Amino acid sequence: MIKFVDLKAQYDSIQVEINNAIKEVIESTSFILGQQLIDFEREFASFCNAKYCVGLNSGTSALHLVLLAKGVGEGDEVITTPNTFIATCEAISYTGATPKLVEIDNQTYNMNSKKLEKAITSKTKAIIPVHLYGQSADMKEIMGIAEKHNIAVIEDACQSHGAEHFSKKVPISDIGCFSFYPGKNLGAYGEGGCVVTNYKEVNEVIRAYRDHGQIKKNVHKYIGYNYRLEEMQAAILRVKLRHLDKWIGMRRKNAEIYNEMLSDCDVITPLEQEYNKHAYHLYVIRIKNREKLMDYLNSKDIQTGVHYPIPIHLQEAYAHLNYRKGSFPIAEQYADEILSLPMYPELKEEEITEVVKSIKEFLKK
Repeated sequence: MIKFVDLKAQYDSIQVEINNAIKEVIESTSFILGQQLIDFEREFASFCNAKYCVGLNSGTSALHLVLLAKGVGEGDEVITTPNTFIATCEAISYTGATPKLVEIDNQTYNMNSKKLEKAITSKTKAIIPVHLYGQSADMKEIMGIAEKHNIAVIEDACQSHGAEHFSKKVPISDIGCFSFYPGKNLGAYGEGGCVVTNYKEVNEVIRAYRDHGQIKKNVHKYIGYNYRLEEMQAAILRVKLRHLDKWIGMRRKNAEIYNEMLSDCDVITPLEQEYNKHAYHLYVIRIKNREKLMDYLNSKDIQTGVHYPIPIHLQEAYAHLNYRKGSFPIAEQYADEILSLPMYPELKEEEITEVVKSIKEFLKK
């Protein structure tokens, strides 16, 4: 079996460090808002070359609280793309604002910056570019447009830990949201997320919101939430963070092997923009007979995934936005063609060879 992602292989490589970190938390009996979280926040902020990091219980919560901190609410619009996990739009909806969608770029699958400005209205309060699959959106263009219209930029970096844009790690702007869901490049052993920012006020507001709106014990400035990142997860993430750059290098090497081996196949491989450094959370190809290829690879004990088969505007949950089939033809076409192949740092070259061999067998049929 070639797994889509093998978290056990990763654990085996850092088992002693992980076990020691977990033991330390248990022996400390400090499980919520303790020293492990404080240290992780400092270390991850430094990794991102940012001033502040606020640990939270998920990437969804991170997006939600940033929007609240930036004053987004009822009657506002927030621009994002149809090709993302639904959490991006859910966070917008939690505030009472309305998601407004923009077509994706036909090469990177991220927000098409050329379509962005036409979507801006007097109701637009923020833009959420999604760094999909591990590659940064066109932030130079997006930030220029946002600055021109005095609109906040909030980066959904939940899939792009360690990705770079013009040699700068995401977030490129002053606010980014990350998920630490187990399969991410930096994954917890459960749920987790954070906000990284250079804004002192945003940092302070989110710290209060995550802990029931408290600015100090039993003093509640806001009606807040229980969105805290637990000490156990912070300790695990601290161990993994020390290995993250190495793991991203291994992912990139595996992507190079895939690219070379698939270069003579009738499939479309990922395009890495010359100004970006792709972190390859996912290695996504496009092929016309996606479902049949998935079935064939499954018959060969090769796991695959689809991220994501139904664009946001065609989800029943967002029927009220009144988009229809054909509203975003590129996103819709790609949703029918994308296929995520096995990708993780410990994936062996011989396993990649077996995946590509099976793809070539399928294409010859």
